Amino acid sequence: MNPRSRYRIGVDVGGTFTDFLLQPAAGPPRAVKVPSTPHDPTEGVFAGLAEMAAGEGPPLADFLKTVDLIVHGTTITTNAVLTGDVARVGLLTTRGFRDALAMRRGIREAQYDNRYRAPEPLVPRWLRRPVTERVDCEGRVLTPLEEADVREALARLGAAGVEAVAICFMHAWANAAHEVAAERLATAALPAAYVTRSSAILPQIRFTERVSTTVLNAAVGPVLGRYLDRLTARLAAAGFGGTLLVMQSNGGVAAPAVARSVAASTLLSGPAAAPTAGVAYTAEHAMTDFITVDMGGTSFDVCLVKDGAPAMTAEGRIARYPFGLPMLAIHTIGAGGGSIGWLDEGGLVRVGPKSAGAQPGPACYGWGGTAPTCTDADLLLGYLDAGYFLGGRLPLDPEAARWALLTLAAPLRCSVEDAAAGVFDVINANMAAGIRHVTVERGHDPRAFPLVVAGGAGPVHAAAIARELGIGHVLVPRDSSIFCAAGMLFSDLRHDLVQSCVAPVEKLEPARLRRVCRALLDEGDAVLAGEGVARERRTVALACDVRYIGQYHEITVPLLAEEADAGDASGVSKRFNEAHDRLYGYALPGTPLELVNVRAVATGLTDKPRLPEVGPGAAHEARRGRRAMWLAEERAFAEAAVYDGARLGAGARLDGPAIVELAMTTVVVPRGWRLECDRRGSFVLEFG
Repeated sequence: MNPRSRYRIGVDVGGTFTDFLLQPAAGPPRAVKVPSTPHDPTEGVFAGLAEMAAGEGPPLADFLKTVDLIVHGTTITTNAVLTGDVARVGLLTTRGFRDALAMRRGIREAQYDNRYRAPEPLVPRWLRRPVTERVDCEGRVLTPLEEADVREALARLGAAGVEAVAICFMHAWANAAHEVAAERLATAALPAAYVTRSSAILPQIRFTERVSTTVLNAAVGPVLGRYLDRLTARLAAAGFGGTLLVMQSNGGVAAPAVARSVAASTLLSGPAAAPTAGVAYTAEHAMTDFITVDMGGTSFDVCLVKDGAPAMTAEGRIARYPFGLPMLAIHTIGAGGGSIGWLDEGGLVRVGPKSAGAQPGPACYGWGGTAPTCTDADLLLGYLDAGYFLGGRLPLDPEAARWALLTLAAPLRCSVEDAAAGVFDVINANMAAGIRHVTVERGHDPRAFPLVVAGGAGPVHAAAIARELGIGHVLVPRDSSIFCAAGMLFSDLRHDLVQSCVAPVEKLEPARLRRVCRALLDEGDAVLAGEGVARERRTVALACDVRYIGQYHEITVPLLAEEADAGDASGVSKRFNEAHDRLYGYALPGTPLELVNVRAVATGLTDKPRLPEVGPGAAHEARRGRRAMWLAEERAFAEAAVYDGARLGAGARLDGPAIVELAMTTVVVPRGWRLECDRRGSFVLEFG
């Protein structure tokens, strides 16, 4: 290693593997993948750091001194909510609204299923403490805050041993004074507790979403805080003196202190980097509309990117809990390499959502797993080389995979290979349905969107999924197996701010709009300044949530800087009608509009790595041999050429059936598909 070399590292802690991308100041990047350690994710992180240090030469402590930046994505908060392993939370709320958290909107998600039950609230009723206070929607105080009520409630919560306190009062978005006072009392009475108030993280209308988001933030705050404390302490002790940033659900990164204060912003931390990486890797092909799919060991994540921007939502759900913070519109299903195959009551093959995860893992890993998984099926179908998995560092056991699949084959009275093919078909159908959720169900034709494929298992299944959807163009970046880790190094600092400002657009007072916009602009600039972002690298863009009067849902449209300065929303009206026509096929110009929220996106620009280029190299030079591979369309095995993906250079072309093997992933090219390597080393698959 050159002693002057400086490094930046992207880290993505997944359910099965922890991925890394090491980006030197000069020279090509290096990918590393190690098994995740669910009992303590920092163990997996340091195992990867140690492997990178060994590859570069110096001891870990000396290596970390040359690392300027680590961008870290983690599933720690996601897993906490999914498993219910969250902090004990107490809720302070307005008297009379104690049960709003459980009542939600009073509507079943599955409207015609009488047995469908809402998830249990994260705060049981006895820890939801009402206090006397009331503010109206104009911010006028109707009933002063009874501080004695707050103190009594906090005493009860303290006696119950809560780790966190959520504060959510009616109409606190319009006047936060009561919540601020309650926060002050809570911090004094319970100094060790994580305290979060709704007016600090989500000052907008709709009480259900606001109280649910506030509770989610309180529930995962201590979990994330403990993890970040442990991680930063270990990094500091090991010699790291650079900058640590945390990936957020909105596709941006934040300093640990900011992420800790809005811990719920990390609920989609890991998957959020894939669309950002997709934008970088598709620039070579001038693609602005595409779908990113990320098939890892546990889950399958899908996001639609249109006009170069990933789809966003402020009406998300996490484990069916309403969630109001802006986040990338990523749809996740339990479909990964570790997803377990099983038979339902009718004897039909199902796959997932349960996964073998990192421990014990698929049967073929030899780590103690015995359940039949997608990876076991892929091995028996010839897609994976038992001796070259993870570049040969994890030899696979075909016999263990065969015994695992036999648990499906025996009751089905079919061969083990047929059972493996069934698992392959079912999980592909599941993933195709996940893609339809973000396309067909939102008015888009999936055939118009190429697939950008990520995850260690993604390139094995990509062509089969694309074929089922009628998609004929697939891009597999060479870094697909650690795609999210790569995307983190392309991410800017980002913070989403909101303030409700409900008023008819035609009657909106210019001074009021200017006042709200100025407050958001100042807040966004202050957050970035607090993270050390230079003034010339800060931008704060405004937008408005607008609807026709009487509508329930809004459309977010830009608000230009000069319009904000003038307090003029006429341009917003024009853009709203254009957006409504584009989204829903009609518009009603002249119909009165209502402004609901003003939003701000504060962005701190970061230095982006340069994608490396690969030299030329013909396909025949990378030929390794041949092996039998299952052709799903023909329902039979056929001989397929096997290529060393690392030796495929720019311009290399090959026809299926073929297999392209890399150290951390395998690209399956069925019959009828052609693969070409571009100058960045990405693989472009075309059908027909």
